[in-house]
Amino acid sequence: MSGNASRLAAINAITGAKPTSTEMPAPLSEIWASDVFNLARMEESLSKNAFKAIKKTVDTGALLDGATADIVAAAMKDWALSKGAKFFSHIFYPMTNATAEKHDGFIITSPEGNAITEFTGSLLIKGEPDGSSFPNGSLRMTNAARGYTAWDPTSPAYIMNTPNGATLMIPSVFMSWTGEALDKKIPLLRSIAAINKEAKKVLTLMGETEIAPLNSSCGAEQEYFLVDEKFAASRPDLLLAGRTLFGASPAKGQQFDDHYFGAIPERVQVFMQDFEDQLYKLGIPAKTHHNEVAPGQFEIAPYYEAANVAADHQQLLMTVLKNTAKKHGFLALLHEKPFAGVNGSGKHVNWSVGNATQGNLLDPGNTPEKNLNFLLFCGAVIRGVHKYGPLLRATIASAANDHRLGANEAPPAILSVYLGDQLEKVFKDIQNGSLEPSVCGGVMDLGLSQILAFTRDPGDRNRTSPFAFTGNRFEFRAVGSSQSVSGPLVAMNTMLADSLNWIGTKLEAELAKDSDHTSAVFAVLKELMELHGNVIFGGDGYSEEWHKKAVEERGLQNTPTTADALPAFKDEAVRALFEKNDVLSPVELESRYEVYSEQYILAIEVEAKLTIDMATTSIYPAAMSYLADLTTTINSASSAGISLDNSVANSVATNADAMMKAVAALSKAIQVHEFECVEGHMRYCADTICGLMNDVRGYADTLETIVTDSEWPFPKYAEMLFIK
Repeated sequence: MSGNASRLAAINAITGAKPTSTEMPAPLSEIWASDVFNLARMEESLSKNAFKAIKKTVDTGALLDGATADIVAAAMKDWALSKGAKFFSHIFYPMTNATAEKHDGFIITSPEGNAITEFTGSLLIKGEPDGSSFPNGSLRMTNAARGYTAWDPTSPAYIMNTPNGATLMIPSVFMSWTGEALDKKIPLLRSIAAINKEAKKVLTLMGETEIAPLNSSCGAEQEYFLVDEKFAASRPDLLLAGRTLFGASPAKGQQFDDHYFGAIPERVQVFMQDFEDQLYKLGIPAKTHHNEVAPGQFEIAPYYEAANVAADHQQLLMTVLKNTAKKHGFLALLHEKPFAGVNGSGKHVNWSVGNATQGNLLDPGNTPEKNLNFLLFCGAVIRGVHKYGPLLRATIASAANDHRLGANEAPPAILSVYLGDQLEKVFKDIQNGSLEPSVCGGVMDLGLSQILAFTRDPGDRNRTSPFAFTGNRFEFRAVGSSQSVSGPLVAMNTMLADSLNWIGTKLEAELAKDSDHTSAVFAVLKELMELHGNVIFGGDGYSEEWHKKAVEERGLQNTPTTADALPAFKDEAVRALFEKNDVLSPVELESRYEVYSEQYILAIEVEAKLTIDMATTSIYPAAMSYLADLTTTINSASSAGISLDNSVANSVATNADAMMKAVAALSKAIQVHEFECVEGHMRYCADTICGLMNDVRGYADTLETIVTDSEWPFPKYAEMLFIK
């Protein structure tokens, strides 16, 4: 079937499609965490001593002894078998933004030839995948391949059900034989330990006596697009690159703002119901879903959880999202900018820190100027973003996210902090030494008797801020939709630990002067604001004025591309930050720079090759076929003495010829392989290859608007975004 015939067949099939039928959903109380071996299930199946030991490990990170691991393994196996599982897998998170798993059977054979099930503590604790076949940044070579997975008891095991059966999945860390972290979980766990250590010091100085273990929390809003799989099958760029490399803007996009929070299409609603039921069974607290701004775009937002569990759940959510979409005839697109000209997709990471005794330490309460613990922890965030903004930008750097940042509600590539009017005034007052009572938001009264008045929030929201305070947490809005949240969480946790260490040292010195806590806190925060207050900004992050002022007057960095951003991993201050807090060793940090640089280069190269292939084998032939039809008609009319306008034919010929010249330039450019360093290679991709791809696209998208619809080989934006 030709590309055009496939496109037309897809349109006919989709317009007549009915939603996939689903059963009436079971009550939440019946399905919630039914496929999770959580603490509640452990309490039912373990002895009191074994449960006490594993609960202590989960709650505090205490060491678990081998005997208890054997008991847990036996109970976990029995539960998994009762759920129909015949295999188990250590699931881990290599430096790919995806998950990895190797399935092993519970089976062993006896000398008599019988098959029995076995799952011991040693099998639960350790696995052994290949350490050199995953991205590792030269930490492992082919001749040094051994790697280990190790059970993480703080993240619950679960059953993954597929049409092919059920598997017990055991969240795990992944390391090399020499002990270096090859994954995203080990640094995250280390960063949580760093927060706990430094936060306890500060809280102790503040007079707190009972201090439960501290942890960061995360609630990641996941945006995504849905495209019918029949359209996707006719788009090589969507299948291989995750985004459209070609596509003219439709007459209607998102300019009417009618899709955001609009009525959810029936077929999508059925998919969402199925998707969320599966999440509930896996203990993932899906809280909100709705239409997003762009047509064809949607969002799901889970309730916040402890950072480590939230990161695991976020990876699992993406897997379930893709699998469930396929079941309903969709392709779920997690690329940050799958369609040009409309909103891209982010993964807004809502982040806070707290514990069971002091609560959420980023909750200001009604009088933030009197909440000393809040002021210290919020000040620590301000210092961290100012001091390590380039690191935060590097953690969300990718070829995909470069297309998204800076427009259509995505934050700019300049890291600043938005506090809102109330908190910005509090911190400015502290800096100026004249603290006054903060002003609340007041009462919202519309003057309508049937509409109840309510208290307005003390600050507005800023959609252009990359790092915004949103009531009792910070929202890191620059994270990309396809990315793991672990990298950003590691950076945020570690910079917070570093700032708390700085604050603790300063606070201790002030208290030694016999200052009371209030005076000591204000003295420390006054110095902090004088050093780092430049990062606070509440205006329009898109404006040219801010971009100029941020760099020239405030000393902030603007890093629009991954080639600009990733070198932050090589900065000596960043290296010292991770090493001092025992989060990443210098060699582990260097490996991440190498991995992410390579991934950026490879992503650009794949897109360049696809651009050449699609333009040469599909778009150019379509243009030539249409041009032949036009010239035949024009010549026939001329023979009959009829003069026809030939401007369309000239436009097709001109743009097709220019496109192929641009293709030739791109083809030549990707043959260059000699670079002095990886930075030079990334720079070449950003400055040369991407520009040449845009040149090809410009001519191709013009051709889409003038070549007859019946000849165009690929599904168009209007079809993919609006036909559901």
